Amino acid sequence: MKKALLVPDSFKGTLSSAEICSILRERILFHFPDAEVVSVPVADGGEGSVDAFLAAMGGEKVVLPVCGPFPGEETQGFYGLVDGGRTAVIEMAACAGLPLVDGRLQPDQTTTYGVGQLIADALSRGVRKLILGLGGSATNDMGCGAAAALGARFFDENKKSFVPTGGTLANIQSIDVSGLNPALSKVEFIAMCDVDNPLCGPRGAAAVFGPQKGANEALVRLLDEGLRVAAGAARQSLGLDLIDMPGAGAAGGFGYGSAAFLGAKLRMGIDTVLDTVDFARLVQGADYVFSGEGKLDSQSLRGKVVLGVARAAKKSGVPVIDIVGDIADGIEAVYDEGVIGVFSTNRLAVNFSVAKKRAREDLRLTADNLLRFLAKIKA
Repeated sequence: MKKALLVPDSFKGTLSSAEICSILRERILFHFPDAEVVSVPVADGGEGSVDAFLAAMGGEKVVLPVCGPFPGEETQGFYGLVDGGRTAVIEMAACAGLPLVDGRLQPDQTTTYGVGQLIADALSRGVRKLILGLGGSATNDMGCGAAAALGARFFDENKKSFVPTGGTLANIQSIDVSGLNPALSKVEFIAMCDVDNPLCGPRGAAAVFGPQKGANEALVRLLDEGLRVAAGAARQSLGLDLIDMPGAGAAGGFGYGSAAFLGAKLRMGIDTVLDTVDFARLVQGADYVFSGEGKLDSQSLRGKVVLGVARAAKKSGVPVIDIVGDIADGIEAVYDEGVIGVFSTNRLAVNFSVAKKRAREDLRLTADNLLRFLAKIKA
């Protein structure tokens, strides 16, 4: 093997993408000492996205105080500058993520205001492209907080402006975006979104994602109605009807807000990553691409990392090998997309609570076994 390209997703709850790359790199070089190994750690838009881009491309992490998940409470937010400072990578989880609520699961009270502050800081540095990761949120405010931090105004029935949270979205009667930061219109803005949920209804932001943020049935209904009312106000004020747009329900409706208020285009996370790191160039001359995730299942076939990587590699005629934690039934379609083999690290066929304790060593052993085989057949 002369060259290997590593593009794995994380194994949720066990190993980060960067850790997986490190283990695979070490085993590849053990069996193929002269090989060129290129690592592209991947994150899905949630926690770890900035670090993954920085690990893959180099760059600078910018740290600054911003509003945290709750209004009036400050946190240390951050984002990444890559591509010579021309591109900013922002993960909303950095200041509006579930780990930051510290047990206070109250999606009716949380805000994305801090995300807007991160975007504003990046714009002040003259970036030409914004990549926003919509994942891991503790919010359900439709992105109104972020829009407010960037100059949008939301008015109640008394024509008084306020910054909505999930619990006050239903108070929005009109919206004015004329004061938005003018730099927004001069950048390419991509929101990484790996779900296709609409804004409202049984598959919407509140119904599907609200419970994991702490919403009971009554609060889910309140949040869903708030989203519906706010979208109605946007339709009246801005002439936009995006309520059923695939991905509108991502990150507590931030999928909708990023498109409606900030002009972002929603794209699959892996497609955004591959374009940004120039995958088409990196894959040239590779013998294999190694990818994988915690569990390969039907969700993986809807455009997650392994499928996106396989399709991109197939265009260049480079075969893909997937190393995954577990393999579900019905994944054979990946073989039509350029994957030549799928290998599970669950060597003892144990449940996750046991397997996660062995994850690092089992990945190493599985990779070693596979590479030993490849070395023999290449000999």
